[in-house]
Amino acid sequence: MSLRIREVRVRAVSAPMKRPLATSTGKLTEAALLLIDLQTEDGIVGRSYLFGIGKHNLAPIAKLVEAMGGMLKDDAVAPFEMEKKLRARYTLLGVHNIVLFAMSGIDMAAWDALGQALAQPLVRLLGGAPRPIPAYNSKGLGLLPIRELDREAQELVSEGFHAVKLRVGRATAKEDLEALRTVKKAIGPGVTLMVDFNQALSVAEALARGRMIDEEGGVLWIEEPVRADDFSGCNKVRREVRTPIQIGENFMGPEQMAQALAAGACDYVMPDAQRIGGVTGWTRAAALAQAAGLEMSSHLFPEVSAHLLAVTPTAHWLEYVDWADAILESPFSVREGAVVIPERPGIGIAWNEEAVRRYQI
Repeated sequence: MSLRIREVRVRAVSAPMKRPLATSTGKLTEAALLLIDLQTEDGIVGRSYLFGIGKHNLAPIAKLVEAMGGMLKDDAVAPFEMEKKLRARYTLLGVHNIVLFAMSGIDMAAWDALGQALAQPLVRLLGGAPRPIPAYNSKGLGLLPIRELDREAQELVSEGFHAVKLRVGRATAKEDLEALRTVKKAIGPGVTLMVDFNQALSVAEALARGRMIDEEGGVLWIEEPVRADDFSGCNKVRREVRTPIQIGENFMGPEQMAQALAAGACDYVMPDAQRIGGVTGWTRAAALAQAAGLEMSSHLFPEVSAHLLAVTPTAHWLEYVDWADAILESPFSVREGAVVIPERPGIGIAWNEEAVRRYQI
């Protein structure tokens, strides 16, 4: 079957979050999502969504997706060719930030359409097989008052996970240490713990707090201690701190990931589907991680990331959030600390249209 693109439609929603999440960069109380429907001449609809961070960002991203959809009208649903065409059109503006977001969203929807056309889950389309993907619960443990961390940590583990992530980057190192000790005590030694500074620190402060975490122990990785694109600063922290350094959610395409690896900026990588270039960009990033011998995790988008990690040679951890569940017909399930890839064709998502109407903005 040769699919051709009829149009690309977008809808913006503000989905409720069961747990508001405060980090060093701000507080999220609702998920601003852009739903993409890639409609083909054959009636197959490829679906994906993008995360706008805030509602005010959705309109410009939507305009970009719509413009790109117009450029691709009547073209074959061929992700590599579509990417090549869009990159050529946006060379002078630059394929970064929300331009890349829009391209990634269309790419993911195109792969979803192909999977549906062939009646195969995305993982099989990419040459893999569905399997449980180990996941950590990333829905909470933000910059809460210390007294609330114990309860929330236990609740997150009780949802069926063997790993959780704590946000750090409080005003003082002493507060971060108190938060870390509280969560470690609450979850016990059998649960894996990651910490995330969300780019909150200077290099000097990252070294100080990183050494503090080294002394405390029990942390799998320290995520984004300094500015995301400061690869030399990340390299200095990585060389002087024993706990592994994790970065990657802000890699703008596999090209920037290659730059980070060349700079020795990290021990682990965790690309984000909408920043790395969708399914197409992820496959290239996975090859880079394999060549460098670095474990590769995911950032957000668990529905598509589960498929992608299943075909990633150095697959590590899936970051699990349920932020799109409110508008999905059948959210993905978690069993024994792993996300289960459904046998549905494509990515395996469908919109709950009643919920979409309720939360549309």
